[in-house]
Amino acid sequence: MHWLITLAQASDAAATSTSSSATTTSAPSGPGSSMLLFAGLALVAMYFLMIRPQRKQEKTRQQMLAKIEKNDQVVTIGGIKGLVYSVGDDDVVLKIDERNDVRIRVTKTAIAHILTEAEVKSGAEGEKKPE
Repeated sequence: MHWLITLAQASDAAATSTSSSATTTSAPSGPGSSMLLFAGLALVAMYFLMIRPQRKQEKTRQQMLAKIEKNDQVVTIGGIKGLVYSVGDDDVVLKIDERNDVRIRVTKTAIAHILTEAEVKSGAEGEKKPE
């Protein structure tokens, strides 16, 4: 019974304070607002940890694909190494065997990366010559 009286007094005090200060409003607080704040912070963190680096990586990949030229040494996503024989809008012809003049046509998006001079030299030394 005592708690009922305390509750009634608290509601009377709240009613008189809201009627006297009708012009002042406070930001909502409670479990809903803290969850909203947490969700917002999680989205910001996800953007900086996942989305932004992925966009940056995709931009550098597009730049790499745009500057592929004839006679570049490349590696496909399947691991095939070859010399760029010709470059089209969407595809690249790779020469993969010098002796038999074997060529394959792959899409530009199948190119994993362009080999540097150092990578080309180290790869040539590691290959075994047929006996």
